[in-house]
Amino acid sequence: METKRKTFLFTLLLLCLFTGAAAQAQGFLSVLDVGVRPGNTPEANRDSLQAAIDRMSSRGGVLYVEPVEGGYPMQGGLVLRRNVTLLGAHGPTGRGTALPDRSGPTGSLFVITDRERPFLTVESATQVRGIQFYYPEQGWNDPARIIAYPTTIRMSPGQNVQGVTLSCLTFYGEYMAMDFRAKAPLICEQILFEHCYGYPLSGQFIAIDRCYDVPRILHCHVNPANMREFWRTFTPPVVDTVVRRKAFTYWIDHTDNAQLMDLFTFGNYGGIYLGSETYGQLTNFNFDCVGVGIHKTGSQWTNRNWQIAQGSIIANVGERLEDVHPILIEGKGHTSLANVESFSGGNAALTTLGASWDYITVKGEASVTMTGCRMQGYKADSPIHVSPSAQLHAIGCEDRDNKPVSIP
Repeated sequence: METKRKTFLFTLLLLCLFTGAAAQAQGFLSVLDVGVRPGNTPEANRDSLQAAIDRMSSRGGVLYVEPVEGGYPMQGGLVLRRNVTLLGAHGPTGRGTALPDRSGPTGSLFVITDRERPFLTVESATQVRGIQFYYPEQGWNDPARIIAYPTTIRMSPGQNVQGVTLSCLTFYGEYMAMDFRAKAPLICEQILFEHCYGYPLSGQFIAIDRCYDVPRILHCHVNPANMREFWRTFTPPVVDTVVRRKAFTYWIDHTDNAQLMDLFTFGNYGGIYLGSETYGQLTNFNFDCVGVGIHKTGSQWTNRNWQIAQGSIIANVGERLEDVHPILIEGKGHTSLANVESFSGGNAALTTLGASWDYITVKGEASVTMTGCRMQGYKADSPIHVSPSAQLHAIGCEDRDNKPVSIP
């Protein structure tokens, strides 16, 4: 029996050694294997990780951010070179992972204190998945202590960036999470954001510009309680400060056929901005405690049109009630709204006005079709305001008194 046991253990050891060697040969390495350590300085960890990324770029591969207690201190200025993946162990952790004996997250985690450089710049054909980003020095209970950190993840500013996947990421204390605004003549294309959680203190979570081949933002959640598990929920004065910045959680312009699905935000001035050079679809969303839920603009009639469906908007924050609109549409182009409801009220997580001014304001020459929309919580005499040069048709909609609103 003892001989069989020893044989089994020896075989298991060989298998483990072979598997490790095979993994390295196939381009799969733990960051611990390349010199990244939880006890290192942020600069040393950045240099070790960057060197490993540079070596791996020519053949492609995965650097596994192996979970460790308290995460890895990491200096900013990292560049994720073409063909390389950073992979962690986590899905989005919507209330935070937590250390057992002190405040803070743990696991596949980068701990960031650098105030000068964007944390991670990505090139084409890259992936970041299953990782947490933590700014422990960020103010969470005092607006005077908010730090305007550089963007956590951005596209490379000096080249076209195409084919990037950002998935299952969690941000704690970021100022802006992900910036993919290309500057002409450069572009970004085939950019996928999915299952990303955070609460950006600039008000901007994801921004995309000049993405001409189907950008996708899917299943993303922005909430000031995203650090609740380690006792750092953002306080109402901090949330009020974010609202006063008058930014939009999701911001896009110069995009073709954008696909936006299952988006949530809470405690920000704006839900989503759809720029004048965009078209696409927005479905299954909730923009809660915002000043403007959807701001859609358009530069022309051919393809500056949006299909927006299956959502709810709670617009109740801002300086003046007259400026609070669940939906604001300007310029040219068509918007189709189907089953989009609004309601309002107070919320203890921030300062609110308790209502919106109306349901929708349409300016310029835009056209709008509304089907099955329910309009509640507004103070104006009418839920709909349309400029003389614009058009709106409402079918099967209800006002705050549950009376039908039909505009042929």
